[in-house]
Amino acid sequence: MSRPPSPAPRPAAVRGGRVVHVLIALVAVATILVLKHLLSAPEVTNSRPRGETIVCFGDSLTAGTGAGPGESYPEHLARLIGRPVINAGRPGDTTASARERLEADVLAHAPRIVCITLGGNDLKNGVERAEAFANLEAIVRAIQARGALVAIGGIDVPLFGRGYGDAYRDLARRTGCVLVADVYEGIWGRPDLKSDAIHPNGAGYARMAQHFRRALEPYL
Repeated sequence: MSRPPSPAPRPAAVRGGRVVHVLIALVAVATILVLKHLLSAPEVTNSRPRGETIVCFGDSLTAGTGAGPGESYPEHLARLIGRPVINAGRPGDTTASARERLEADVLAHAPRIVCITLGGNDLKNGVERAEAFANLEAIVRAIQARGALVAIGGIDVPLFGRGYGDAYRDLARRTGCVLVADVYEGIWGRPDLKSDAIHPNGAGYARMAQHFRRALEPYL
């Protein structure tokens, strides 16, 4: 009995076409997943804030050390947004000392929006990162409990940051505060924008105020 003839092999063009279709489908799925990840930004807590005032709370970067009168970043921010801004900065503050004065210097002002620059002195003084960010989280959550929106100004020091930059990002994700990832962006390595190794001058604080204004613009 003779064998039935073997089926003719499929043309290479057909096989290649199916491979192309599979690759296109895989690329489409990957693109959708990437876009979903990029567009799923964490929800901002108190995006429609209650309260009355805008308060800048922090250390010497808020107080305006190194700048002349009227040149701190809160004063620059007030001019940019056309609204009064309370400067509750105190040079030398750590997250622990700032936490102690939170009620009197921030919460007592019925805040609507609070911009925070804290953590730099903890980093400089060798405070454990976990301790510093536990204090900072307590500060953020206490403000949010009053219905205010919080914008946190991070510090991302090259080489010597001890992971603080990532910790600010983690804090923003956990609490839903608005993040300025690095308040020194555009200021590092610019002697014309600095008054010393740490502090900006008036022009540097103007740059810092622009960072906060951009971050806050959707919520003002």
